[in-house]
Amino acid sequence: MKHFYVLGILCLVLASCKKESQSGPEFINQNNSGTNIVRTESTQLLTEGFETGSKGAYASASVTLGSGSWTLDDALIGNTTADVKSGSQSVRVRNTGSISMNFNISAGDSTTVKIDHAKYGSDGSSTWGLWISTNGGTTYTQVGSTITSSSTSLQTATFQVANTGNIRLSVRKTSGGSNRINFDNISLTTGSGTTPPNPGGGTPGDDDHLLLGNPNGAVTAITSPNNYLMDQTYYKISYNRDRGTPNWVSWHIQSSDIGSTSRTNDFRADSALPSGWYQVQSSSYSGSGFDRGHNCPSGDRTSSTAANSSTFLMTNMIPQAPNNNQQTWEGLESYTRSLVSAGNEVYVIAGSYGTGGTGSNGGVTNTINNGNITVPSNVWKIIVVLPNGSNDISRISSTTRVIAINTPNTNSINSDWKTYRTSVNSIETATGYSFFANIPATIRTALKQNVDNL
Repeated sequence: MKHFYVLGILCLVLASCKKESQSGPEFINQNNSGTNIVRTESTQLLTEGFETGSKGAYASASVTLGSGSWTLDDALIGNTTADVKSGSQSVRVRNTGSISMNFNISAGDSTTVKIDHAKYGSDGSSTWGLWISTNGGTTYTQVGSTITSSSTSLQTATFQVANTGNIRLSVRKTSGGSNRINFDNISLTTGSGTTPPNPGGGTPGDDDHLLLGNPNGAVTAITSPNNYLMDQTYYKISYNRDRGTPNWVSWHIQSSDIGSTSRTNDFRADSALPSGWYQVQSSSYSGSGFDRGHNCPSGDRTSSTAANSSTFLMTNMIPQAPNNNQQTWEGLESYTRSLVSAGNEVYVIAGSYGTGGTGSNGGVTNTINNGNITVPSNVWKIIVVLPNGSNDISRISSTTRVIAINTPNTNSINSDWKTYRTSVNSIETATGYSFFANIPATIRTALKQNVDNL
């Protein structure tokens, strides 16, 4: 018995020395009284940053945004210097105006709604609240407390929604007359959003590939074929069935991810796609003049054969101009790994948008593989750099290094990735996504507007 006791103590000591990420849908740990608590992993249902769509008048009208159709009543989409926003646009509401979803979201237990808000320009304070409909918008009920907007910088209001099933949101201004409020970054997350503390004492969720947020509210539902969330263990993606490529791929890199495993080169179709969806094959890019360009690079996953092999699924690929892939992006990928080798961990998200690239065959190509795969016009990446440690979200500040680049998908590209550095705001404007939703609003705003120059 003594030997087993010593062995148990040794295991606990070893576990306490390592920062580990938790994975899987459900965890069980104990509270201070020793009672078991079941905590479920959170799933982001919706993210709306108002970076797409336009509405320049207050008159009531419906607007198609990144998440779907919304009705803006006595409200418009503002992009002036006086509008408080984390990207290039936010909603501005006056009088007793409102912004309301024209579509349903399927909510689960413990749904959390977060909304950024601030008073517009030099206007006075106003109040507002959140209303929920469970019958397709026929009737609404207020959820949570009435909120006062008195700050000139974005603040985050959080609401807990008990309703399950289909819901719609309506954000309603309730006082202040002609004083105006800006709203931005509305997100819905289902599940508790917490996991048990890891043995090293790190913040729950540390190292999760989507710790910083789900940029466009990707969900694992066949009813969302062009924003389909896939967990590939070593990275997570938002897959676009109609384009045959991911919208984005998100992953975390730490020193343990970099090993000596050789490149597996086993390009292959992803059989995990829903039944009936077209599967891009390893040969689908043949003769196109474009590389099978990794989003999550092979070199970022060399800890094991399984890790490296996962990056060769065709759901991780885009048609990428050879010089773009082999020179510009390879340079950035190598530099990123050098940051990890120097004692940092990084959170990375990469993606593409637009239509029409120029590969080694010349000219502009819009699609390949008989139209099954769209060739993007641009390829982008965002990298958040942190010194090794725990409690990652709490360690991110307004001075945390963020590298964002946006490159044209052409073969005449400059080989130096630094040429293409930009702000996260500009990538949000181009894609309609909303990044860093899980970072506090004031820090998020600062990080998005910076352009790296190191």
